[in-house]
Amino acid sequence: MTNIIPKPVQTKIYKTGQTRGADDDVIYQNRVGRNSTVLIPFLEFDRCRTAPTNNGIYENGFIALIKPEYFFDKNVRILLESKGLHLGENLLVFYETRFQWNNYPPLAGWNAATSRVSPLGGQYVARVPATTAVGEEKIIEGFNSSRMKGAGIRVYEYADSATIKLCKIQLEYLFWSCKDIAELVTENGMNKDLVQQRIVSITRLAKGKGLADKNRLLSERIIDKEGYTICPLCLKHISARGFCSKIQQAEGRDVPDLTVTEVSLFHIHELRTGEFNHRPYNLGWGHHHCNVVVKDSGIESTLQWMREVINRNDAL
Repeated sequence: MTNIIPKPVQTKIYKTGQTRGADDDVIYQNRVGRNSTVLIPFLEFDRCRTAPTNNGIYENGFIALIKPEYFFDKNVRILLESKGLHLGENLLVFYETRFQWNNYPPLAGWNAATSRVSPLGGQYVARVPATTAVGEEKIIEGFNSSRMKGAGIRVYEYADSATIKLCKIQLEYLFWSCKDIAELVTENGMNKDLVQQRIVSITRLAKGKGLADKNRLLSERIIDKEGYTICPLCLKHISARGFCSKIQQAEGRDVPDLTVTEVSLFHIHELRTGEFNHRPYNLGWGHHHCNVVVKDSGIESTLQWMREVINRNDAL
């Protein structure tokens, strides 16, 4: 029955269960499941040590990352023991700068880590950029093989597999709630009877899972009073066509292989360390450009900034 969903929409919903992209020069994995091994900065460990679900346990474990200047402080090492953090088991020294690498080099006998589960196969990991002024090459050690690119995911992107599944159900429910869904069905020659069966099925499932509370969706700026899906920032209706249409590009600056569509996943309350905001009732569908404007600032902060810009331009 899921075949009735347009392929671009299926792909978009599937990708909501993945993390953002990451290149080879950073410590993070590139577009993997949100339930993957979590990387927790040492200074954020107390806030992030407990997972939001699964009895507080991260589904695929965690690795704490500590800066070398902290690790080589005797008082900090005592603190590590009290927190249950052990080098090479659930803790790694993370080198990010040339200063750290030169002034707190890995000890004799240390190895670059190679495993995301204990034992980690080493004691440190390094992602030090090149220094062009003095000709020093970049240092990338640990989790840099073709099969083990990246040590884990950003902690604030985490969600367990059950939560990911619930989010996907709610997001599909919201797709079928677009005001112009009938037009999309007609334009694409879709079987209207099968579409209706799918809508009934996903609506029943969403209600059964507690994911179709219209009052909550309305209060979170995900739907309007009529129950149609809207963009959380501009509050305009989301077009079902936008799931399949690529964004317009400026003439002369167009890219032939562009894959960005007009509609994208939108976090109502932004992702931030110490919170786990990839969850039901915090996800909606938004316009690509609205998402770009909000970035990681959040809706309220963005709206306040927009008000200030309008006031300064005397545009009211």
